[in-house]
Amino acid sequence: MHVDNGHWGYMMTEPVTLNVGGHLYTTSRSTLQRYPDSMLGAMFRGDFPSARDAHGNYFIDRDGPLFRYILNFLRTSELTLPLDFKETDLLRKEADFYQIEPLIQCLNDPKPLHPLDTFEQVVELSSTRKLSKYSNPVAVIITQLTITTKVHSLLEGIANSFTKWNKHMMDTRDCQVSFTFGPCDYHQEVSLRVHLIDYITRQGFAIRNTRVHHMSERANENTVEHHWTFCRLARKAED
Repeated sequence: MHVDNGHWGYMMTEPVTLNVGGHLYTTSRSTLQRYPDSMLGAMFRGDFPSARDAHGNYFIDRDGPLFRYILNFLRTSELTLPLDFKETDLLRKEADFYQIEPLIQCLNDPKPLHPLDTFEQVVELSSTRKLSKYSNPVAVIITQLTITTKVHSLLEGIANSFTKWNKHMMDTRDCQVSFTFGPCDYHQEVSLRVHLIDYITRQGFAIRNTRVHHMSERANENTVEHHWTFCRLARKAED
């Protein structure tokens, strides 16, 4: 059967109204067929039986309000949810029903789901401790704490709030503040670290992950590094 290309193009862009659990949605066939292997792709290819309501709209007996997120994903291939969204498990069931594989992957991805008008701010805190290999007990040679972030207000707050440790503060860079402690006062690094972690979390940051790294760069010393990554959501500034 020959299908006129102009007619085919019109069919793909013509509006289609769906009644999903009593909620009406209007979109195009091409949007509904974005993922050909999905249930909607099969339905609008004619490979899947479809029901109609009394007004002739395609009828799907599923959660009407949640279909909004399904349809937006079909339109943009991005999952965008409100910050206070509480129905992820229900949405996962809907994605399973419609068999939209990329959406199922998004919902199973442990990465947080952010609205488009927000982004993640990150703070890295690292503690580097150089230890002498041959002394007994093990002697600390030097320790250093470094805070790295693009959130300048946080760096300024640390510079202003931790004046007790000013003599240990090294030259600060654009996105970094460092504190260094020698063999005699290395224990102060632990105290400062505890205060810094508390200060950063009180600014709304949560610890995303921690890691430890051991190195042996020189014959006479070991280096132990601890890293903490903190994250918080922030709203994008209006242009």
